[in-house]
Amino acid sequence: MLTKRLIACFDVIGDRVTKAVKFQDNIDVGPAEELAKIMYDEQIDELLFYDITASAEKRKINIDMVKRVAKCVFIPFAVGGGIKNLSDMHEVLKAGAEKISIDSMAVRNPSIIAEGARAFGSQCIILSTQVKRVEKSDKIPSGYEVYIDGARVATGMDAIEWIRRGQELGAGEICINSIDNDGTVSGYDINLMKMASEAVSVPLIASGGAGKPGHLKELFTQTAAQAAIISSMLYSPRLERNYKVAELKEYLMGENIPVRPPVA
Repeated sequence: MLTKRLIACFDVIGDRVTKAVKFQDNIDVGPAEELAKIMYDEQIDELLFYDITASAEKRKINIDMVKRVAKCVFIPFAVGGGIKNLSDMHEVLKAGAEKISIDSMAVRNPSIIAEGARAFGSQCIILSTQVKRVEKSDKIPSGYEVYIDGARVATGMDAIEWIRRGQELGAGEICINSIDNDGTVSGYDINLMKMASEAVSVPLIASGGAGKPGHLKELFTQTAAQAAIISSMLYSPRLERNYKVAELKEYLMGENIPVRPPVA
């Protein structure tokens, strides 16, 4: 049985990790390099690094920061933000990342998914998508719309149709970011993840809403998600209490949910 993965996601501005609520009101957490080392020492399964202003500012990702973070961790490390073409992908992988996350640029130029998959393998390409609940319509039958540029711009695209297309184009993994639940610590959007589970067969990462261990149990027992982003639970200054990775894994093992066990 495949183990479920716990992922720490860094929303980075400059060289600092920030934490938002519904993709807004980012507050400072600390230096990305230092936090990456802490998360690695705590035995997080993977890291996902977003340069969250790169696309909106139409600039390249902060490669120097990617290099510094990569030197601190020896676990799967994915990077996204401002990646426009194969050259950018190659630069990120050369800097030490193992996976590439594409989001806004994939919407603007879907062929980048196929190009990246052909060049580096599907296992390297994560399609990340920002999703918001809206009224169901002929154009958006699922009731979930895709947004881009840090949840600032509505696309008019149906989220479930988009991730299905992303898989067809060659994405080896899909990360679904719930704008409505982001930073609220109220739990994942289970309905959204159930719909996604039925639409695609590649591994799914759920993002947005984790606030207590029970939310992870709900996600992993009620949907086919293979991984969960748990950023707020680990280091959000807004929470009265943060959790250790080992604590969360021990809870999940106690609930008979397979995870990579912590090593003392």
